[in-house]
Amino acid sequence: MTPTEIKQARLDLGLTVSQFGKLLDINDERTMRRHMAPQANKPPSPRMVRLIRAYMAGYRPDDWPQ
Repeated sequence: MTPTEIKQARLDLGLTVSQFGKLLDINDERTMRRHMAPQANKPPSPRMVRLIRAYMAGYRPDDWPQ
């Protein structure tokens, strides 16, 4: 999953950077922004990709932002 795809997923889900980061267990907004930056050097972890795909498929955990 590319940084652009991660950012687009966040936008499609209607979440802020902070909300998206918390759902992915990334509590630092700067770290979350780096994952979405076009020049990101490191691919996302397989766990992060699985979570994003699950959210895009309609899964919503109990702590989903209202």
